[in-house]
Amino acid sequence: QVQLVESGGGLVQAGGSVTLSCAAFGSVADIDTMGWYRWVPGTQREEVASISDGGMASYEDFAKGRFTISGSNAKGEVYLQMNILKPEDTAVYFCGARTYDGLYYWGGGTQVTVSS
Repeated sequence: QVQLVESGGGLVQAGGSVTLSCAAFGSVADIDTMGWYRWVPGTQREEVASISDGGMASYEDFAKGRFTISGSNAKGEVYLQMNILKPEDTAVYFCGARTYDGLYYWGGGTQVTVSS
């Protein structure tokens, strides 16, 4: 079992920045990949960025050049630095972790609201 707790988020003006943090607890050694996802009511949850246990990061197109994922899966820590925020980035952001045996775990989410 893996438990994930996010922090950060809040209200930010367009063009501003915010950093999200996620801490994993429990079977951290089982984690293969950690990532960030976001959800807007009425839509599907979408991936933002992820980082593998080898440190390789991947980003969705909307995040490239603006967002940076970092952290250590081995330590159960992942961060998302979001810059040049836009109103369309407003969403609930979730931390997610996938284990080596294919199980997924999710945090409770943190709201990010970008005002225009």
